[in-house]
Amino acid sequence: MSKILLAEDEIDLSKQIADWLRRENYLVETADNGNDALALLRGYEFDVILLDWMLPGLSGIELCKSYRARGGSSPVLILTAKSTENDKELGLDCGADDYLVKPFGLRELSARIRALLRRASPNRTNNILKMSGLELDPASRKLSKDGVEIHLEPREFSLLEFFMRHPNQVFDAEALISRVWDSDSLISEESIRTYIKNLRKKTGNQELISTLRGSGYRFEGK
Repeated sequence: MSKILLAEDEIDLSKQIADWLRRENYLVETADNGNDALALLRGYEFDVILLDWMLPGLSGIELCKSYRARGGSSPVLILTAKSTENDKELGLDCGADDYLVKPFGLRELSARIRALLRRASPNRTNNILKMSGLELDPASRKLSKDGVEIHLEPREFSLLEFFMRHPNQVFDAEALISRVWDSDSLISEESIRTYIKNLRKKTGNQELISTLRGSGYRFEGK
């Protein structure tokens, strides 16, 4: 499940976009001003960042420049009613990867997000993930092993999907919380241990996710 930051001060539009993206199985954080968006960018990792140009406080352009200046590499899409060639040039020159003029269709927004995700990580598609004897289908939200479907709770599924998209990499509990949960979620390191224990049990593989003491967890992708 990809995590998206949506910084948009038009409340109705923000809700419409967020609801749409959540129905498409994205994890969405929202901010209605530049300062709150900046705080989220400093505290969490996002797979795609959607920035309205004319935000209260810091503008989307200023946010994008600040994010890039401190090394932020996630794709950024600017949302704006500004449509001249000069405006588009300014938006892209600030470090944005794409530019979408309002009003826009939600399907077009989804297509642009998918394109940004593909460019950011060519191996990251909606195709079935096959690894360590498991088959995970992000589109249908189904997991199976040897042809037998395994039931996972929604957050268990999202956590396993994240691990399978990043095999053999080590993540501590804080990093997992940042990438898989909302910023207002009441989730602890103990909860992470419980989720991982459940994944091992449900998949019948105690070695599926290794615990590296003092470092974190690693999905043993094969």
